[in-house]
Amino acid sequence: MAIWNPWHGCQKISPGCANCYVYRRDESIGKDASIVTKTGDYGLPLKKNRQGDYKLTSADGIIFTCMTSDFFLDEADDWREGCWDMIRQRKDLHFHIITKRIDRFSQCIPADWNDGWDHVTICSTCENQDRADYRLPILINLPIKHREVISEPMLEEIYIEKYLATGMIEHVTCGGESGEKARPCEFKWIQEVRRQCIRCGVSFTFKQTGAVFVKDDKTYHIERKFQLEQARKSGYSYVPGMGMANLISYKLPDRKELFDGLSRSKFRSRFHLSNKEKAYIYEKSIEEIRKHAEDFVAKRLSPENPDNDGKQTPMRGHPVFVAQHATACCCRGCLEKWHHIPAGKVLNREEQEYVVDVLMEWIKREIKSIDK
Repeated sequence: MAIWNPWHGCQKISPGCANCYVYRRDESIGKDASIVTKTGDYGLPLKKNRQGDYKLTSADGIIFTCMTSDFFLDEADDWREGCWDMIRQRKDLHFHIITKRIDRFSQCIPADWNDGWDHVTICSTCENQDRADYRLPILINLPIKHREVISEPMLEEIYIEKYLATGMIEHVTCGGESGEKARPCEFKWIQEVRRQCIRCGVSFTFKQTGAVFVKDDKTYHIERKFQLEQARKSGYSYVPGMGMANLISYKLPDRKELFDGLSRSKFRSRFHLSNKEKAYIYEKSIEEIRKHAEDFVAKRLSPENPDNDGKQTPMRGHPVFVAQHATACCCRGCLEKWHHIPAGKVLNREEQEYVVDVLMEWIKREIKSIDK
C-alpha cells in the first residue's frame, strides 16, 4: 500500500466531515485545512530514483490517491488533468480514489476515459442512509470499471442491499470514527451491512472499531492503536467462498433465556401451530418431523449464502416452517441476531443439530400447550 497526495486541504460537505482527521491533524500544528494547496508529491507517480527506476512500483500495492483531500474537489480542477495524465502513463499501478463528491465525477474525467480504466477504482463514501441514497445511485450508473463503497465514519445503520444487488459494487468497507470527538459506532450496524454483502456475494471489510464502540449495549472507549487490530481480530471481514467466518468466535444463547426472549417478542410470539399442523405431526410422528427439520436446515439454512436468504422459509405449509419463524431460525440474519451464529459460514454438524433441537423443543412445547 502506498499513498499519493497530489494536493492537501478540503471543504467539509456532509456529516461524515464533522470530525475530519485532516482538519484535526492540521489544527494540531496551527494549519488551516480548508486551504487547498498542491503538494510536493504532486508528481510522485513519475518520480524516479538515482538508478532511473520509478519510486512507485507494483510491489507497493494499491496507490491510495488524495487521502488528505478529495480528488474531485472543485478547487483542484486546474491540477486534476495532470494527475490523470500520470495515472494514464502508469498502467502498471492500481490507483484507488475515495470521494465524497461522486456527483462531480462526470465533469472531472479525461476525454479518453470512455467506460473506465482497468487500473483505477472509484470508492464512494456513505456515512449514513441519506448520503448512501444520494451517492450510490450515481456511483452505479457511472462509467467505472471498479466501484467500491466505504462507510467510515459509520454514523448509523444503513441499508444498501439494493445497490449491491446490481452487481456493480465490488467491495464494501465499514468502520468507526477516531479522535477525541468521535461519535459512536455500533457493532450491530457493522453486522447488518456485512449480512447485506454476504447475500449479494460482495466482499466486506470491517476496518476499524473507532474510538467509541458499542457492542451488546456496552460502550467501549478504544485507544487509537487498538482500533484496527480489534476489528481485524473480530474476524468479521468477509470474502465469498474463503471460509473466513469459520474463525469468528461466538457463544450460543442460554436455552431458557432464548425462549424467554422469543416469548417477549411480539413478532415471534404470534406464531403457533394450527390444528391442521398438529394433526400432521400426529400423523407423521415427531421422529419424522425431526427428519423434515434436519432436511430443511441442511438445504435452506446451512449454506454460506443460502438461496434467497431472508425469504427462503414460508410462513406456513409445514410445522417446521412455523417453528423456524417462531424461534428466529428462518434465515441467516435472524440466526445471527438471536442465536449468535455468524452469517457467512457453512453450518457444521453441531450447529445444524443445535438449530434442529431448538425447532423441535418449540414444536413439543406447542403440542403440550395445544393438548391442554
